[in-house]
Amino acid sequence: MTILRNRDFRLLWTSNAISGIGSWLLIVALPVQVFALTGSAAATGLTLALEALPALMIGPWAGAVLDRWNLSRAMWLADLAGAAAVASILLADRPERVWIVYVAVLAENLATTVFRPAARALTPTVVGTGEELAAANSLTAFSGSVIRLAAPPLGAVLLAGPGIHFVLAVDVLSYLLSAAIIAAVSRRLPRRPETSDEAHGALHGLRYLRESKILRGILAGNGVFLTANAGLTALLVPLIVQRLHAPGYAIGYLISGLGAGFLLGAAISTKASTWLSVRNLLIVTQVATAAAFFALVNARNVHQAVLAAGLIGVPGSILLITAETTVQRVTPAGMLARIGALFFAMDSLSVIVGALIAPALTTLIGLPMALNLLAASALTAAPITLLAVPAHPAALIRPKAPEPR
Repeated sequence: MTILRNRDFRLLWTSNAISGIGSWLLIVALPVQVFALTGSAAATGLTLALEALPALMIGPWAGAVLDRWNLSRAMWLADLAGAAAVASILLADRPERVWIVYVAVLAENLATTVFRPAARALTPTVVGTGEELAAANSLTAFSGSVIRLAAPPLGAVLLAGPGIHFVLAVDVLSYLLSAAIIAAVSRRLPRRPETSDEAHGALHGLRYLRESKILRGILAGNGVFLTANAGLTALLVPLIVQRLHAPGYAIGYLISGLGAGFLLGAAISTKASTWLSVRNLLIVTQVATAAAFFALVNARNVHQAVLAAGLIGVPGSILLITAETTVQRVTPAGMLARIGALFFAMDSLSVIVGALIAPALTTLIGLPMALNLLAASALTAAPITLLAVPAHPAALIRPKAPEPR
């Protein structure tokens, strides 16, 4: 692909891929580890909620700082912090030490709160906002899907073999390699200009988001959708163990199926953007993904669940790529990190709400009803997107950043 001729993007893409391998191994390992230590779906949900808390609490302020700082330097420092946090989980080897996992999850995701908005802002910085931006996001999603396809079953094998300590060591190593690669980008990019109005940076980003109909609409629609997705994610291990009567590490197979779907979705996402308008593409993929959610939660065995997860991945991948590319295109260059951080904060709020509601629903109405109710709630994102996101192509023209008040 021609996008890989861009050296800075190639470094950024490679770093994300290496870090992603370790992260997906950890995504498989942590819920299984917490469930094994506590035997509690609520404890597993709490782990997911803690993953999202830092972005919600400090994300907008972190974005304001990042818009004035060297993005690649922020990313490799965040990688080093993430490596230290994951390494500390090695100490959580008994039920009474599960609190160490919670603290480590908070610390790792504090680093992620810096890394993800920086990466979102850095991509259009190194490739521009034209056709190469869509190609860059599609390639990143494609490689991420390959990793999602391969890493979860590998994680399941490693959990059943060498065990959790080996998985944690691999994740630490991936963070360190990612940091080394990102450090090379910092020597090639110009220093980001300082901005005035530092005291109101985060509020300025929030005000701009509020005044942009397309950004506000995407935020609302995807917020509802991601809340339902988070609730279902929190119940995946109970779904596998209690309904499908499979071992907990079979979650890796489901995530692998999801990765296969994401792989296909990422491959066709650029083409799909020519079939429908942004609003209609978001609506169609939200409805299709919700329908696949129903197939997953009503699966009768692991094989059916893996197939349903693959069906989730195809429209889900197109949905996320379309939303991210649109946000990057319509956001002024000097506000990319702030707006990205605000979207990250909404993603995190969705995870917290979904992860906490799901166990409560399970207690009140039982696991089967809770799973189906969460799948149904994902459908409500489509009418919200229809009403909130403008259909006119002029909305996709990047405006100049408004002057701070």
